[in-house]
Amino acid sequence: MPELILNRGAERRLKRGHLWIYSNEVDTKRSPLKGIEPGCQCPVLDSQGKPLGTAFVNPGQLICGRLVSRSGALDGALLRERLAAALAMRQRYFEHPSYRLVYGDSDRLPGLVVDRFGDYLVVQISNWGMEKLLPQVVETLSELVQPKGILLRNDHQGRAVEEMPLVNEVVFGEVPEMAPFEENGVPLLAPVHAGQKTGWFYDHRDNRARLNQWVRGKRVLDLFSYAGGWGVQTLARGALSATCVDASEQALDWCRANAEHNGLGDKLQTVRGKAVEVLKAMVADGEKFDVVVLDPPAFIKRRKDHKAGLAAYRHINELAMRLLAADGLLVSASCSMHLAADELLDCVRGAAHKLQRPAALLGSGGQGADHPVHPSIPETRYLKAHFVHLAAAAP
Repeated sequence: MPELILNRGAERRLKRGHLWIYSNEVDTKRSPLKGIEPGCQCPVLDSQGKPLGTAFVNPGQLICGRLVSRSGALDGALLRERLAAALAMRQRYFEHPSYRLVYGDSDRLPGLVVDRFGDYLVVQISNWGMEKLLPQVVETLSELVQPKGILLRNDHQGRAVEEMPLVNEVVFGEVPEMAPFEENGVPLLAPVHAGQKTGWFYDHRDNRARLNQWVRGKRVLDLFSYAGGWGVQTLARGALSATCVDASEQALDWCRANAEHNGLGDKLQTVRGKAVEVLKAMVADGEKFDVVVLDPPAFIKRRKDHKAGLAAYRHINELAMRLLAADGLLVSASCSMHLAADELLDCVRGAAHKLQRPAALLGSGGQGADHPVHPSIPETRYLKAHFVHLAAAAP
């Protein structure tokens, strides 16, 4: 197989445990990237020719290599070992079989995501190297988990970046349109075939659990609600009412389905529209809520979007605060990898200061244990959520 020889010093980050190789770190005079087949597993050497491991390679990408082993190739036996380890770790920390079973680099399986919904698995692959192992992935998962069905949701944007075909199909058994599962003791349904990503966002599980202890008898506003992960759970934990806001009517249908699934449809209200426009209309109407959950999609997808994205976070946090009753609770979240937790908190602080509302940080959270952070790869830590108590405007 062709080798990747790195430039002098480029191996330092890899030796500290990181797994990514950037194209400008490769000595292309000694080891040309051109001509390497996407998905090829190649030995990686430092500038002195000392082996560093084996990597999936895609020569046309900025991240052109992803280490899969510090020695040999990622074959069927090693794949099984790592999938079994990922499963064992989730089984240790989760009582119910509802979780992210595989989280890419953090489980030493770059490019692979697997979410488990009880008897059903949803698989996503985002690089050519893992794509070549797909038959073994499906076979091994079926043996280890013994699911009723496996759905391949390879229709996400990441595959388009890698110039991979978009596919959405059941590759094992049968998978219902709405897969039943459980989160924080609440029975729910995930739209695994037509929903975003794998159908659900398990990453906020712990943050939802924290909120759930403070919502009894409260009026809750859930912005960017998707299928009601926040709003419906608050109803199940005693909230007086929940209003879910989303730009997608289909997402709101899923919210209603989850509320009805828990016998709480009469306590749910849904509003279709862009969050900023809905917020402005509610402010104009003088509406107030005891709890506002602000969990938007990533406003900063690339580093160059940071300035504009930061302004967007400031603006929407201010609008959300205007809807909070005195002594209300704001949950301000972000899934932008390029936004630091302190930066999000500064957006909250600035908005509270502008509105002259005394604020108190009750706590902060990140992603759950089924989205483990790789200690050497800061990019695997992306989620943040701040729980902020806001008093009435200062006299």
